[in-house]
Amino acid sequence: MSYIQDEDDIGLRLDGAGIFYGVFATVWTAAVVAGITYLVSNRSSPTLRIRGLHLSICAVILLHCYWISVQIGYIVHNNMPGDGEYWIMGTWLPLGIAVFHASNSRFLHVAKAQKRFVDKVGEKPQTGSSKGVFGFYRRLDHINKVGVLVGAGITVQILTTIAMYLMSRKWHESWGIPGTEVHGATEYERREKMLRGWEWWHTVFWQFFWAWIFAPMILWRSRKIYDTQGWRLQTIACCVSSLHAAPMWLIALYVPQMDKVNRYFIPPQWIAVSIMFLEIFTIFLPCWQVMQQQNLRQEVLDTIAQWEAKSNFPVTSGKSMISGSTAIDSLGSKDSTLTSHSDESILTMGALEHVLQRNPGPLLEFSALQDFSGENIAFLVAVAAWKASFATEADAKEQGEGKELNTQYEDALRIYADYVSSRDAEFQVNLPSPIHKKLEDMFEKSTREAYGDRSEVNPATPFDVLDWPRRKASGSSGSSAITTTEEAGQVAEGFSKTIFDEAEQSIKYLVLTNTWPKFVKQRQSSMVVSMEV
Repeated sequence: MSYIQDEDDIGLRLDGAGIFYGVFATVWTAAVVAGITYLVSNRSSPTLRIRGLHLSICAVILLHCYWISVQIGYIVHNNMPGDGEYWIMGTWLPLGIAVFHASNSRFLHVAKAQKRFVDKVGEKPQTGSSKGVFGFYRRLDHINKVGVLVGAGITVQILTTIAMYLMSRKWHESWGIPGTEVHGATEYERREKMLRGWEWWHTVFWQFFWAWIFAPMILWRSRKIYDTQGWRLQTIACCVSSLHAAPMWLIALYVPQMDKVNRYFIPPQWIAVSIMFLEIFTIFLPCWQVMQQQNLRQEVLDTIAQWEAKSNFPVTSGKSMISGSTAIDSLGSKDSTLTSHSDESILTMGALEHVLQRNPGPLLEFSALQDFSGENIAFLVAVAAWKASFATEADAKEQGEGKELNTQYEDALRIYADYVSSRDAEFQVNLPSPIHKKLEDMFEKSTREAYGDRSEVNPATPFDVLDWPRRKASGSSGSSAITTTEEAGQVAEGFSKTIFDEAEQSIKYLVLTNTWPKFVKQRQSSMVVSMEV
């Protein structure tokens, strides 16, 4: 990419600045690759699982390809064809920003959807025709809706890039719209004029739209969200760091006083700087958060071990369910007196189980509205209620054991569909593969018989699919669709009251080492503030 270089300067530009850009591009690319590798290797972490890494990583890869081309732009300068620069800026940059739009929009969707665990209301029923293209679009979930919109935007962008290339004679003088040619006494002058003009403006439209319209809208709509995942902070940082990009690119191109700066800092570098900040807050910030989460988990385990040692309790292994006998009656209440208890006793499994049994509401509210993990607490509450609903042996004989077992199986099927099923649950609890496979073998066949299979679409009328009900958490957004054993088939062999025990213990451990310490610290902080006031 050549901007205000010497006309007779041919070949690679390997002066001090050129060497710096080459080394810097190599080092930064290695750091980005290392960060992406770390995120992928820790993708099961609760912090990353809720974000949906695939879109973020795809956006970073596209944007980084453009960033690399900008870094080597100073080195290759006059050797880069003008139309080559046009296609790079007309594809990699807008496509990367478009995918980044889709990735960042997930923040508001998750925050809104998690509120259902607290508000106990479902989505408003959809009105209008359920057939045709628009009906098909309305039935899509958030990810697919965003995919359709972004795909449409990308298609428009590519078609616009092609149309601009065909219309302008800057890159082909023999055909195109008359008057769009570039003139100059030398090839160098013509090439410099080729890099300016209205044909380039659409290439930064997505970047401008993201920084000045889309991101501020997200920030305004999320102004009352204070999440523990750093998601809102990431959006703010990405928005602020991108505001300068498009305006400074235009200033560098059209303001003559910028010529001296452009000699060593070419105009696209202003966009490249914003891309670097996007990478920092999209890749490296989540890496730091994963490390913090791992440290927090270890601190919790160490604290519990210390408390058990002081209390003469045996210390269990890391993966086992560490137990404690402390009951903190006021933990979930607004007038909680957390400061009167030691950190060791508060952070035990016994304290968590006590709150889940006595008053899980505040913990559910915190996990849903701030930690975005409300499905875990809702699952534990639902399983506890399901176990408590089992009739006594005398009642079972009076009502008929078969009828009672059918009722329990129906309720268990709802829990599986609401929280465990990878095809039905809006927010799926994070279970180890063996436990998930066990529950899948027990309930998946009956779930399909009761609720159908969304993949069964008539190829002749793909937009007239049945309005298959998306599962909503039964403890949050109203009752699930009524399921009977007649719809779900016979009770699966091996079904018993203990079917959810392993899953329950696994999620309790996850909450204990992730959400619970954050909740305790938040309650302690609020107590300190209230005491100071």
